[in-house]
Amino acid sequence: MTGPDGVFAGARPGTIIIDMSTISPVVARKLAAEAEARGFKMLDAPVSGGEVGAINATLSIMVGGPQDVYERCLPIFQVLGKNINRIGDSGAGQVCKACNQVVVALTIEAVAEALVLAQKAGVDPAKVRQALMGGFAHSRILELHGQRMLDRNFNPGFRVRFHLKDMNIILSTGKEYGASLPVSAMVMEMLKSLVATGHGNEDHSALLRVIENLSGTEVKAAVTA
Repeated sequence: MTGPDGVFAGARPGTIIIDMSTISPVVARKLAAEAEARGFKMLDAPVSGGEVGAINATLSIMVGGPQDVYERCLPIFQVLGKNINRIGDSGAGQVCKACNQVVVALTIEAVAEALVLAQKAGVDPAKVRQALMGGFAHSRILELHGQRMLDRNFNPGFRVRFHLKDMNIILSTGKEYGASLPVSAMVMEMLKSLVATGHGNEDHSALLRVIENLSGTEVKAAVTA
């Protein structure tokens, strides 16, 4: 972005720069300040929704930056996604994405624990998932990733190594702003172990493998949910 052949070097005053990657909120704010000093405007606009959301143009887009710039760029975002929100000033979009990744990672881990507990207790994990789907524990992660776990389908939608990258961002952001994130730190270590054992390119629902290894079991559904 800021190197001799980077975006800033080639941009003209008045240019609007939209960063849709997932990076540190701290870095996003520094880049926005530098862009402003050079006569540019910048939005941070990370996304959620995975490969399916990108293909179907149904991404959730979390935007940080000036209101007037956001409004000018809204037609672009509307082509790419459905749930589009300006969260606040520069960096706010990246903060929101970090929060998203916390909830996703911790919920995947919780679903993995629940299915392993059912398996170890001699109860069909598919039936447990099916029952939980009708109660307060229902979530898209229980619905989609829970089924992935039952099917042992770890073909990547969102890869373990990418979520590990995001967890590093989350923990460094928490340190920067004094937020304690103890369970996020635990899940990050689980993701590290998956990468270290050759599962980094699998879907992040492969967190199940970690809980299985710790419990000495493998989740096997007796029925299809």
